[in-house]
Amino acid sequence: FVDRTQIYLTTAQTHELDRRARAQGTTRSHLIRDAVQQYLGPTWDPERFRAALKNAAGIWADRDDIDEIYEELNRRSRAKLERYRTQRLTDTDRDAELDR
Repeated sequence: FVDRTQIYLTTAQTHELDRRARAQGTTRSHLIRDAVQQYLGPTWDPERFRAALKNAAGIWADRDDIDEIYEELNRRSRAKLERYRTQRLTDTDRDAELDR
């Protein structure tokens, strides 16, 4: 069951909806219903969520490279922080020169 409603759209919005509806082989009202559903967000299905968690449990159990991945992420983070710190020092030095 669906409720009928009326909305006002600009001419540009109507033309764009019609263009997209033709391209997708659907109707303007279908696109509007999809857009409203996306705006409202997905409905919560706790059973589906539990099933997804259960299926994800242990997926990395056979991995033996977790320590290497962890170290690589840390190395990248340290390098990024060092670049940021160096850039900040350079900016500070430049500002000090301009203040003289």
